[in-house]
Amino acid sequence: MSSLRLFLQVARTCSFSETARVSNLSQPALSRTIKLLEQDLGVRLFDRNSRNVNLTDAGRALLPIVERLTADFDSAFRELDQTFSGERGRVVVGALPSVAADLLPRAIARFLEMRSRVEVIVRENLTGSLLQNLQDRTIDLSITTPPIGNDAIFFEPLFEDEYVLVCRPDDLQRISDPAPWQAFRQLPFIAMEQRSSVRMLTDATFSAAGIETPARFECTQLATVGGLIGEGLGISLLPRSTLGLVSVGKKIAWRAMEAPTASRTIGVCTLADRTLPPAGQAFRALLIRMAMDDAAFNANC
Repeated sequence: MSSLRLFLQVARTCSFSETARVSNLSQPALSRTIKLLEQDLGVRLFDRNSRNVNLTDAGRALLPIVERLTADFDSAFRELDQTFSGERGRVVVGALPSVAADLLPRAIARFLEMRSRVEVIVRENLTGSLLQNLQDRTIDLSITTPPIGNDAIFFEPLFEDEYVLVCRPDDLQRISDPAPWQAFRQLPFIAMEQRSSVRMLTDATFSAAGIETPARFECTQLATVGGLIGEGLGISLLPRSTLGLVSVGKKIAWRAMEAPTASRTIGVCTLADRTLPPAGQAFRALLIRMAMDDAAFNANC
């Protein structure tokens, strides 16, 4: 490609000396390069004497082809450079529904402001499925709770997601602040389904607090939990990050829990033995930076 570029430069300037100067080559070196190119092609490309340099018919036929080749080459390498720098590419992000409704949209919006040529694809799922998707390499990274006993997955914490009592605004009058754990013995409990990470920690938290409260309803969707609470059918214990989904179309209130409080850790999971594509690395770094900014903001409030 370098010899073709030199041919192109000589053809445009009609000068070996000028081409040698701008290319930082000696004129004999330039002449040898053009001669080798002519030998490879089996044709003479330039007619020249002490005063003039002109393209031969073969040179004129080659010129538009070389212009097209160099333009395509430059365009391809510009795109490749953008991919290597994370300006182009694709990021497939898996996330818990609660995270996908808050932190993730904010991160995607900020990311695309800086890297508009990157395609971001979102896959929502429960923790077990997200970790399996990660190992199947159908997603690049996942935002979820820590994997247990899986050294193949690297986990970077983002934030602590505090569990709170969720109820109707009217219920706040009979629930002290912070909310006592005994409230779950006094009012019907609305739970998430048993295989969800939210439910697993809820059950563990109740067990540690010595609370036995059978679920009046078990729901697959957080919006369903909110709907049941809004109709006065019970209360729930949920991570704060889920409140936006729970309160869709309903007036929902919440109280922090008395000590000992409970929380779940939300973080970024990636495969330990996989190097993320540059765009994926940039997105992960942005998530971590935004989580740190959120934590600093909340600490100062």
